Amino acid sequence: MINWANFISQCFNGLVLGALLALISSGLTIIYGTLGVLNLAHGAMFMLGGYAGWVAYTYSGSFIIAVIAGSLFVMLVGVVTERLIMRHFYSRPPEDQLLVTFGLGIVFVEAVRFFFGSLSETLPPPALLAGITPLGFMVYPTYRLALLGIVTVALLALYFVLYRTRIGMIVRAGIEDSVMVSSLGINVYRVFMLVFGIGAMAAGFAGVVNAPVVSIAPDVGEAILVQTFVVVVIGGVGSFPGAVLGGLIAGEIISLTSMVDPAYSYVMLFVAMTLVLVFRPRGLLGAAGRE
Repeated sequence: MINWANFISQCFNGLVLGALLALISSGLTIIYGTLGVLNLAHGAMFMLGGYAGWVAYTYSGSFIIAVIAGSLFVMLVGVVTERLIMRHFYSRPPEDQLLVTFGLGIVFVEAVRFFFGSLSETLPPPALLAGITPLGFMVYPTYRLALLGIVTVALLALYFVLYRTRIGMIVRAGIEDSVMVSSLGINVYRVFMLVFGIGAMAAGFAGVVNAPVVSIAPDVGEAILVQTFVVVVIGGVGSFPGAVLGGLIAGEIISLTSMVDPAYSYVMLFVAMTLVLVFRPRGLLGAAGRE
């Protein structure tokens, strides 16, 4: 017999995880869609955001400062990475890009392990959002409910930037045809740097706000990276709405499968990805991609 309270709780968990994956994946998909670079260091940037937020909280005691500091730090890392390293690989073969981003991810992880060790750290939620909230038929952690709202606001803000501003128009044009953008006299490399920074910041922000839910550790980004790639494939490369839809689907698959057997959550996730690749090779809401 189904325990409906547990089922609904797992649906909430899937919604929260899905929204988080959507935010991380949106950063990854705009980087790939615009720059044509599959950033294997994206999971490490998620991890960097968590640690940067934890350090900021340690010195300030403020969760808000931790979120702002963590997000801006990872955005800075993204901008510097694009300017000093990735810019030299746009014309190189895809395997070179994969290798350099894979290497960067290892460097970031080992740097954190060198300075902070391998033990996990915990970022406490704000006092206002601690504890549990009764929802009539069940109780649910207050911070997780708040996290759903926080990530939703972040996704709406990213949507506004991409679809309601001139910068967003240029970014989306770059996803469709970067040559056209360059021919219009727009500094493509400046756009690329901005996109890489925004994509990294999305991952860093997610890393900070997720830290009160899952303890941060140097290898915390590895599992997130795998899930994020699956989300991008399901939703469609270069599609922001696809990243959101794919994230929600992946979150629910992982959460609901965990009710039966957590060991099969990844199996079912990859089954879903395979089915999408068979019937919708570009993803559910996939764009044509970068030309």
